[in-house]
Amino acid sequence: MDPGGWLTPFITTDHSDPPMTALPETQKSQKNTSRNDAADHVVIIRPGKNFRLLNLKELWNYRELLWVLAMRDVKVRYKQTVLGAAWAILQPVLAMVIFTVFFGRLAKMPSEGYPYPLFVYTALLPWTFFATAVANSGNSMIASANLVSKVYFPRLIIPLSAIGAGLMDFAIASTILLAMMIVYQVGWTLNLLLVPFLTVAVVFCALGVGILLAALNVAYRDFRYVIPFLVQIWMFATPVVYPVSLVPESWRWMLFLNPMAGLIDGFRSAFLGKPFDASSLGISMGVALGIFLLGVA
Repeated sequence: MDPGGWLTPFITTDHSDPPMTALPETQKSQKNTSRNDAADHVVIIRPGKNFRLLNLKELWNYRELLWVLAMRDVKVRYKQTVLGAAWAILQPVLAMVIFTVFFGRLAKMPSEGYPYPLFVYTALLPWTFFATAVANSGNSMIASANLVSKVYFPRLIIPLSAIGAGLMDFAIASTILLAMMIVYQVGWTLNLLLVPFLTVAVVFCALGVGILLAALNVAYRDFRYVIPFLVQIWMFATPVVYPVSLVPESWRWMLFLNPMAGLIDGFRSAFLGKPFDASSLGISMGVALGIFLLGVA
C-alpha cells in the first residue's frame, strides 16, 4: 500500500489554502499603505528662524479665538465681584485721589499750570493700562498652561488676549477723564486725534515686555513675584506724579529711554492740549518698537 496515496487529493486540490508565506506579504503591503496614507496627513510645525511669533496671517485666522480668550479674561476678572466693571474706574480714580493729597497738596508737586487731579489722571490712565497689561501678559503662559499644551494655535494669542482685556478697562476709565476735561474746561483740541496712535504704541511696548517676562516666568517661576515689584519701581521712573520739566534738561534723554516716559508725556499733550515734544516722543516710541521686536524675535 502506497503510504502517500490517500494524501495526494489533499495536496493537489484547487481548494487548498494559500501558502503561509503569502500572508505576511499581504499584511506588509497593507501596513505600508496605511503608513503612506498617514504620512500624507502629517503636519510638521517648526518655529521660524526670525520673528517666529509675528505671523500676521495666522493671527488673523485665529482672531475669533483671540476675542473669546479676551472676553474670558474679562469675565474671570470681575466674576463674583459686587462692583464688577466699576473697578476699572475705581483703581485709577483712587490712585488719583491719593496722589493728589500726598504729591499735589502736601509735597506741592508742580503740574505745569494744570489742575493736579487732571494732570495726574492723564498719566494714570495709560500707566494703569500698561501696568495691568504687563502683569497679566507676563503671567499669561503659566495661567493658560493646560490650553497651550493641548491645542495648537499661535502662542502670541495668549499675551494678546490678556492685553485686549485691559483695553476694555482703559476705554471705561477714559470716560472719567473726558468728564474731568469738561469740568476743568481743559483740552478738547485736535491733539485728541493722536490718542489711538499713542494707545497702539503702549500696546506694542506692553506686549514686548510681557512676552519677555512670560518666557522668563515659564523658565523661572520666581519672576511671578518679581513682576509686580518691577512694575512698581518702573512707575516712579516714569513721569506719572511729576512733570518732565522737573528732570534737568541734560538728563532728559536718559529719561526718555524709558519708553513709557515719552508716551505718558504724549498722552498729557493729547488730553490737555499742550504742545507735543516730538523728539522725546520719537525716542520713546522707537524704544517701545525695539522692545516689541525683541519680544517677538
